[in-house]
Amino acid sequence: MKDSTQRVLISATAAFLAGWMIIPVALSNDASSGSRADPLDWTYWRGPGFDGSSPETGLVDSFDFRSDTNVSWKREGLGGRSTPIVMGGKLYSLLRAEPETPQEGERVLCLDAKTGETLWENRFNVWLSDVPDTRVGWSSVVGDPETGNVYALGVCGFFQCLDGDTGKQIWSVPLHEKFGLLSTYGGRTNFPILCDDLVIISAIVIGWGDMAKPAHRFMGFDKRTGEVRWFKGTRLLPYDTNYSAPTVTVLNGQKALVFGSGDGQVWALQPRTGQPIWNYNFSKRGLNTAPLVVGETVFMGHSEENLNTTAMGSLVAINGASQGNITNSGELWRVEEVMVGKCAPLVIGDRLYCVDDRAKLHVFDTKNGESIGRPFAVGGTAARSSPLYADGKIFAFSTSAWAVLEPDENRGVKLLQRGRLPRGEEVYASPICSHGNLYLQTTAALYCLRDENQQLASSQRPQRASEVPVAEDPKPAHVQLVPAEILVRPGDQRDFRARLFNSRGQFLREAESVFAVEGSGKINDEGRFTAGEEGHSAAIVTARVGDLVGQARVRIVPDLPWSFDFTGLTDLPITWVGARYRHVLRNVDGNQVMIKVNTIPKGTRSRCWFGHSDLHDYTIQADVRGAIANEKMPDIGLIAQGYTLALMGAHQKLQVRTWVTQERMAKSVPFAWEPNKWYTLKLQASNSGAQAVVRGKVWPRGDPEPAAWTVEASDDRPNVQGSPGLYGDANDAEITLDNIRVFPNAP
Repeated sequence: MKDSTQRVLISATAAFLAGWMIIPVALSNDASSGSRADPLDWTYWRGPGFDGSSPETGLVDSFDFRSDTNVSWKREGLGGRSTPIVMGGKLYSLLRAEPETPQEGERVLCLDAKTGETLWENRFNVWLSDVPDTRVGWSSVVGDPETGNVYALGVCGFFQCLDGDTGKQIWSVPLHEKFGLLSTYGGRTNFPILCDDLVIISAIVIGWGDMAKPAHRFMGFDKRTGEVRWFKGTRLLPYDTNYSAPTVTVLNGQKALVFGSGDGQVWALQPRTGQPIWNYNFSKRGLNTAPLVVGETVFMGHSEENLNTTAMGSLVAINGASQGNITNSGELWRVEEVMVGKCAPLVIGDRLYCVDDRAKLHVFDTKNGESIGRPFAVGGTAARSSPLYADGKIFAFSTSAWAVLEPDENRGVKLLQRGRLPRGEEVYASPICSHGNLYLQTTAALYCLRDENQQLASSQRPQRASEVPVAEDPKPAHVQLVPAEILVRPGDQRDFRARLFNSRGQFLREAESVFAVEGSGKINDEGRFTAGEEGHSAAIVTARVGDLVGQARVRIVPDLPWSFDFTGLTDLPITWVGARYRHVLRNVDGNQVMIKVNTIPKGTRSRCWFGHSDLHDYTIQADVRGAIANEKMPDIGLIAQGYTLALMGAHQKLQVRTWVTQERMAKSVPFAWEPNKWYTLKLQASNSGAQAVVRGKVWPRGDPEPAAWTVEASDDRPNVQGSPGLYGDANDAEITLDNIRVFPNAP
């Protein structure tokens, strides 16, 4: 093995390799000896250029997973679907934890990038999610060279900022409980991305107040503190969840966040403010491919139904230097019936390389979309992994096979090597490279590929486009009031501040403003807000700077106990996340009650949350009734501390659980119950030493409460806190609820 301190210098020649100019640059085999801002680090799943390409040369030419040819190290049992990143000599990935055990969860794993040795892991639970265990770890972490922190979104919506050296949590937020992130059986989970002092994340969100209807929404967090800077959405009522990873770029002189949305459109937002730049209507269903931006052109694909034809799949080039709705004006060219719906494309020179869903690689002219050569079969029958371009080669993987290719002027590509994965292994993650190593995560193992006989080198990435200087646009055009969203208790105080941005979304300065409050609470001239004393209320805080106005949203939720009977209300409590729109109030037998309707598309199975996620050791109780339709009954559930007690109609049983599909902690007992009859349902969660103890009971409303619990279970991997809430599956018939109470457990 070569000495880890050996450095290779590249002479400055007038040579070009796929758009990179070869210049003198030092490359160290020992990445840990450099700074975190190493140009050869791979800190985002598509690379630091967001384009799946690298300027490195001397990478492995041939390899074989079965014989371990040019396999520098391999870690069996570290399989998954997440694309790893490399920063500061460390490799980070998002994986299942203790799979197929009663303790299963999710984890961020940190390895020594050179040796594969485990340095630390940050392990956390999956709770209140429908995602199957095989889709845990769908997202990828992102690394911040400035702070050394890494950011990870778990499949259930648990979002963390971690110290990259130790794995210690710096801040976290359960996005499902606090904001209404939708976590479904499909498991699609988005990718955090960094821009300046922000970390940005998105999901289909079903929130509260004016965000009660679902939309694909983005949240910009202060990357150091977790403060919400902005919270914006795309078109309401998207058809799908999605996992189109965003790209940060510069278009027409302004920084832009470009992504495919769950609403079927390609969008560009200002990443510092969330204000829209343009949108392009592309598909009837959600988009999952990551966009590729080259210069001012955005390339995007999908494999869903097109808008105006019956054809499936499309590939488009969009003029990114645009404004507004550019569906008609922004299209440069479009090719239909190309099913590029999972894998992000590559651009090499003036050619676009796309792997379709069936593992065929297509080559197109970037200027006009004309096809070049014949589609090349990577191998296998499906592809979910985005290709990598490095060292003049394209590394392409299907789920079961792989190919190393070389761009070819006439045929599009030329095969250098191909092979199949070991039996039982598949690839959903994308290959990456860093410091002479090629990394790949399969469903069974994590691989580092390296040829020690190669001479390692690198070149400088092409300089990225620059923003128009702030000095050229000093006029304020937008007020951002921060924090943009908070959850507080009555009487709590928070300081708000107004931040000014120009028309391009560039920060100008903090400014004095005229503050006002609509709703519960008050604010002084310096921006100090004091929450009102009335419980379960909301406020809109505004800041006026001249003619510009910014807003922030506040939920005010008191400490326990709580009681809700809906008498005199015109809608559900405004502070409940995920409740309005899917539930209505209705008069039943002279009494105002809550109804979970079965007429909301994609909304009949859902959860809602009442308030603070730091609550623990409490009980929730409600009167419930299930209807019957077509001889089918609903499921009705209560949520406490990350656990659900579900009265199950089809199965006629009572179940406590934390993770629906995996049932890692679940216990059921038979319980025959009747439609159109009122019952009282009661769930208690408590922490006891290193365990959580969960108890549930149910009895006909009006009867004496039974002394014994109907079902009891303990969890050795406990959820130690969580917001109270409701679960319901009204796909078959409506659910009625009344007299909801939440109160601390008795000492």
